[in-house]
Amino acid sequence: MFKNNKLTKSIKLALVLGGLSTSAIAADADTQKKESVERIQVTGSSITRTDMEGALPITTITSADIAKTGVNSVADLMATIPSMQGFSTASDSVSGGDSAGGVQSASLRGIGEQYTLVLLNGRRLASADSGGTIDLNGIPLSAIKRVEVLTDGASALYGSDAIAGVVNFILKDDVQETSLNLRLNKPQDTGGESFNFSISTGFGDLSSDGYNIMLAYNHDQQERMAAEDRDFADSGFINFNHNGTEYTSILGSSNAGPANADVELLSGSTIRLNPYRINNNDTCATDNVPDGDYCLYDYPSKIEMLPETTRDNFIVQGIFEINDSTELYSSATWSSFKMSASIAPAATNPFTLDTNSALVIENVFPHLTADQIADIDRVRARWRGTPETKRSTDWETETLNFTTGLRGEIADVSYDVALTYADSTRDENRVDGYILKDEFFQLVNSSQVNIFKDYADFTDTENELIKGTMYNGPWTSTDTSLFSIEAQGSTVVAELPAGDMYLGFGADYREQEYALSSSDANKEWLILGPPTGGAEFDFARETYGVFLEAIIPVVEGLELTTAVRYDNIGAITDSLVSDENGSTTDINGNAYPDKVVNEDVDDVTYKISAAYRPNDEWLIRASFGTGFKSATLEQIASPRVADSTTSGSYICPANLRAELASLCEPNPTQYSDVTQGNVFLKPETSEQFSAGFVYAPSSDFSFSIDYWSIDLENQISSVSEAQIFSDGQLYADLYTSTVEDGTNVLTIINAPVNIGKTETSGIDYALKLVNELEFGTLRTSLTGTYMIENRRLRAGETDVWDTSLGQFGTDDAVTFRNIINLQNTLVTGDLSHTLNINYKSGYRDIEVGGSQVRLGDATGPSITDTVQLDVSSYVKVDYSTNYNFNDNTTITFGINNLLDKQPPLTLRTTGSHGIGFDGRYHDIIGRTFYLSADYTF
Repeated sequence: MFKNNKLTKSIKLALVLGGLSTSAIAADADTQKKESVERIQVTGSSITRTDMEGALPITTITSADIAKTGVNSVADLMATIPSMQGFSTASDSVSGGDSAGGVQSASLRGIGEQYTLVLLNGRRLASADSGGTIDLNGIPLSAIKRVEVLTDGASALYGSDAIAGVVNFILKDDVQETSLNLRLNKPQDTGGESFNFSISTGFGDLSSDGYNIMLAYNHDQQERMAAEDRDFADSGFINFNHNGTEYTSILGSSNAGPANADVELLSGSTIRLNPYRINNNDTCATDNVPDGDYCLYDYPSKIEMLPETTRDNFIVQGIFEINDSTELYSSATWSSFKMSASIAPAATNPFTLDTNSALVIENVFPHLTADQIADIDRVRARWRGTPETKRSTDWETETLNFTTGLRGEIADVSYDVALTYADSTRDENRVDGYILKDEFFQLVNSSQVNIFKDYADFTDTENELIKGTMYNGPWTSTDTSLFSIEAQGSTVVAELPAGDMYLGFGADYREQEYALSSSDANKEWLILGPPTGGAEFDFARETYGVFLEAIIPVVEGLELTTAVRYDNIGAITDSLVSDENGSTTDINGNAYPDKVVNEDVDDVTYKISAAYRPNDEWLIRASFGTGFKSATLEQIASPRVADSTTSGSYICPANLRAELASLCEPNPTQYSDVTQGNVFLKPETSEQFSAGFVYAPSSDFSFSIDYWSIDLENQISSVSEAQIFSDGQLYADLYTSTVEDGTNVLTIINAPVNIGKTETSGIDYALKLVNELEFGTLRTSLTGTYMIENRRLRAGETDVWDTSLGQFGTDDAVTFRNIINLQNTLVTGDLSHTLNINYKSGYRDIEVGGSQVRLGDATGPSITDTVQLDVSSYVKVDYSTNYNFNDNTTITFGINNLLDKQPPLTLRTTGSHGIGFDGRYHDIIGRTFYLSADYTF
């Protein structure tokens, strides 16, 4: 092992630097880990703050703390931390309309998951996208030794992505026993069952044998849960009371079953009708309500709220002593994660029917006069796939992370040099419910199925014919990889009157790659709906950075830490270069050379922090620093891809340049739009500040409070389509023309630009209390975050701000003013009882009205004004009992959501297919019982 005097110096440095870099420097050595854990944990607390270790606040969650939370995944664990807001959940991949793509993430401060750096054993992971978003599904909960959450910016050490903070997952090491864990989770109501199994083992004692090898396997399985399984989610037609008046919120679709019809006449008018409704005494079919001459279909009742998931993880780690001052370490983690998610059946939107078909003659013509039939221009239908053909998507993600390195001491310098390779592939496969255009149109116009009748009346033959028009196969595939070399060191450089001055230094080099491929069905737009573009590319870039850090004891009790870092973000190259015909090779079969997309950019960041300890009970701390985030590969280099049409109808601005003005329509029109990257993007920059104190008079009591603020500049955003059409000169670069069906059409460009600004601030606090009672020990912890400000400058404006703080914002999200967690654990002999209480404040709901809200029941008239609810606050209570049978066996019984608290009512219509609730923020499973057994031998 390392010599004791050198070890002492390296530990001291690791403790201080660990406050800033979450133990990135020298904290991986086994002995150093033991010392740093003792310093940074508040004994016995479920979610602990740093006590007296450094100038910055760190939240540390141990494996014992994790067990008390009752969660069974890393993503669920992150959701219990009050400072976490704005992350992607499993619900986002189903009731959220596929927006998350199977990814679950971490996000500090509510400014976005891309601003939180996620590490595994202090090393970067391959991202789930072309930026820095990390999919937590690849990290096994059972293998975690502790989690360290740095709730302050750390770009001065880590470079890009660490603006909001850092989450470092540290895996178990030096394992010499075999441990088995089995857990079953059973909700009180139907759906959402889950199962977890893990095993870990190891051999070799590092202290006596000079080596240790650890192996671990983890398997998790989550069953799906449908909207119809919960009363609060089983319909998009919701009765509610507001200010003493009864209303019904109607969120249905005119893409209905039975179908609605539009009969467009040559004379210029349109006749709207629902043949089934007319034939049944003005009554719509089941799961439909009247809307003018149409029927609206209750599609939210057909969604799934939770997807089916399966996760397998395998880990192998090794530590080997080469000599008394050198260790070789290696670790490899492999993960396979599969998610199967379903949303409502596909909507056809209006499509043209053959007016000579039996379908039209037998179902539409009987409701028209002879003159109307003679005046027909075309007949269009609005239908939705049958309930048996929900849109189902499978995501399969495989991740690999490998790190190997050397650490030790040379002279008085502690060093750590590591090589890391990480790779993540995610395949999206369409399983059912996505309608093939040509096949479907041919089937309907053949009159072999009748889309104007009730779903319940479809024959088995008709259902099979409809299923035959659904696409089943690959859709997209992404592959991200990261190769890095990191070297860092630390040493004492001076002995000052107040103590030793330390210097830390380091450098890193990274190669990042991101490739996207699309299936032929995607590229050729075979599926009914707006074109998806079918983009393909293979991007890569190199970055490097160097940093210096100094720990300076100014006077007795006052310590100053300074850090500065330089980063160079290399130009992006695209190796998937094609010609106008889509070919990636020339006439001789040679691949086109890689294309350099943009130019190098660089940035310098710094941080200054101070810690003052007037005595053993108090720590006063503050920090100020800058940060940056490089634009993602897609934001810069994404090729131009068709993106359907504008959501609104517009008149061209008067100052549009002449060659494009000739393509304008005289009346308000939906124009085409495309998306593309922007090669001139600059890095986003930030300034952050924090200040607070810790009061810890004994190991039985501590209290901390910290104020923090983050200001983002040059934030990457997009100008809205309404703004683009407001000024043809100001936004001249965002207009172009494209060819559709052989005709030039006016098209707007949705491209990212550096025009955003975000201001966020708040207060974090934590209280820890231990009470020794006659019958046991009661440990209490209270942690919370109070958001003071969270606002963003509207894209294209200079003084117009939007916010989601305490309200459902224009970004289709909510930032909660208050999030508080209270945990009480009573230990009595071999029994321990834990009660967790989690609180989220209420918020102002979206403003709704018009046809969405009806007076009285679903058949009542639409209101002429608007309604805006106050979504109530939410309290979730979890309970668990843990019994230690002996030194080898532990049994845990728990009840999550003990009071069976349902999510509060919200009438928001965007951001999700699920209506009446928001699964991103509140528990949707309900009261859940779980039983867990641990056995070690």
